[in-house]
Amino acid sequence: MFGSLTLLHIAGAVCLLLWGTRMVKLGFTRAYGTSLRKTVLKGTSNRIVACLSGIGVTVLLQSSTATTLLLISFVKNHAIPLAAALAVIIGSDIATTLVAQILIFDFSWLSPALLIIGITGHMMYEQGGRKRHLFRACIGLGLMLLSLALIKQASAPLGASETLPLILGPLENDPILAILVAAVLTWVMHSSLASVLLFATLATGGIIDLELGILMILGANLGGAFIAFAVTFKDGVEARRVTTGNIIMRCFTVFIFLVFFEKTQTVLENTGLSTERNLVNLHTAFNILLAVIFLPTVQWVAKLCNKLVPAKTYDKKPPHEPFYLDDQALNSPVVALAGAARETMRMSEIVEDMLQKTIDAFKDNKSGLAKDIRAQDDTVDILYTKIKLYLTRLTQEALDPKESDRYLQIMTFATNLEYIGDIIDKSLMEMAQKKIKAKERFSDQGWAEIKNFHSEVTQNMRTAQAIFLSEDPELAQQLIDQKKDIAGAAKKSSAQHFERLREGLPETIATSSLHMDIIRDYRRINSYITTVAYAILENAEKHKKQRKNH
Repeated sequence: MFGSLTLLHIAGAVCLLLWGTRMVKLGFTRAYGTSLRKTVLKGTSNRIVACLSGIGVTVLLQSSTATTLLLISFVKNHAIPLAAALAVIIGSDIATTLVAQILIFDFSWLSPALLIIGITGHMMYEQGGRKRHLFRACIGLGLMLLSLALIKQASAPLGASETLPLILGPLENDPILAILVAAVLTWVMHSSLASVLLFATLATGGIIDLELGILMILGANLGGAFIAFAVTFKDGVEARRVTTGNIIMRCFTVFIFLVFFEKTQTVLENTGLSTERNLVNLHTAFNILLAVIFLPTVQWVAKLCNKLVPAKTYDKKPPHEPFYLDDQALNSPVVALAGAARETMRMSEIVEDMLQKTIDAFKDNKSGLAKDIRAQDDTVDILYTKIKLYLTRLTQEALDPKESDRYLQIMTFATNLEYIGDIIDKSLMEMAQKKIKAKERFSDQGWAEIKNFHSEVTQNMRTAQAIFLSEDPELAQQLIDQKKDIAGAAKKSSAQHFERLREGLPETIATSSLHMDIIRDYRRINSYITTVAYAILENAEKHKKQRKNH
């Protein structure tokens, strides 16, 4: 019972360590997500600079996996070459060793101060902003230090355990098994930094000796490469090339240390340092050796990855697949919202094309054009669903007020676009098909009115797109004013149509219901288009009042 309770305490402390690591990563990602992405993107002019940018970003995020996920979004868009991406990963691996070197010191006394400062600041800035996220990172760091102290305290009694040697014995006698067990533990924990700190802390209490510790550190470095590989496996060929290159480099380095295992153990024993410190130093040496070997040869590794993971002819995304919804950006709402906005703009361009084609469908009596428009509406429906699900995942983390406003703007605009697509598909195209079957034609005056009305609505669609991107209140007010003009034009068209009916024009009589219904649907579409302008004006007025209050 005593042993089970001790293991329970250790497991709880490990969970606290993982949660603290996650809070630090999320805190810095939310506070500086855009800046970190720019650092990675700009810091790839050469392999040395790329490596340094990887170190800088990972020191803040405290996770080489987080840096890899950040990096892959650029590689997928061909913004960064594969060789430069591998250099960034080499730097991120080095950075985790620097963080481990700092955290392995006994900073347990600092944990309460960090928690007090972090929680106080987090409560003071409940409305959000960069400061709130930095205080969140402060809380996470405090939890990490607290968890390490708890692991040391909980594992102390295990040093005198008679059962533990029986469990660890097979690992000491089988190096490959020990490495694999450590790699699996690292993959389960989803943090190579956390696993290295855990193994080093267990060594402090004499739970694992230097020989087994070396094997566990090698396994932690190997397992860290498989975390990103598993997470990004479905992200395409480019992503798998990056993570495969990381696995190749780490496997080769593990092999070198196994070949010189006895010499490595002898060198560490002669340092006179504690086992805990030796294991962290080994972690640093591992990644520095990896950088020395592979940084000069990163181009060759990239070529090998291209051969091992060849491009596929069907990699090009079909229209209904989102282009800009990046899962790796979800931890940085500013970046994720920008991607969702770009995807919504792509959706709006499809709807605009559908709207443009409606006039041709009525003019040329082509049933094939109506079928094309309906196929586009299916694409719009799928994109809308995926944008909605993506934004739902984003809101699992609390958003700042400005982020919440932008979230609502995107969701509202995307929803209205989907409504417009349905009007075009289920109403306008139904009327087009009836007109084709009945072989009817509009009067010259009636057709001119429909074309003019369609032209104004299409122009308003383009204005709405500009407003959605720029969030310009003046332009939004212009669109709302234009809505009144559309209403006036609809009344004028109705009056002129009834006048032609009184005159008894045959074409007008035959298409009377059709003419009125088309104008009605274009007016409905314009109403949905204008909705984006109201949201922009409301937000502008709200922020204006907030500035006055401050």
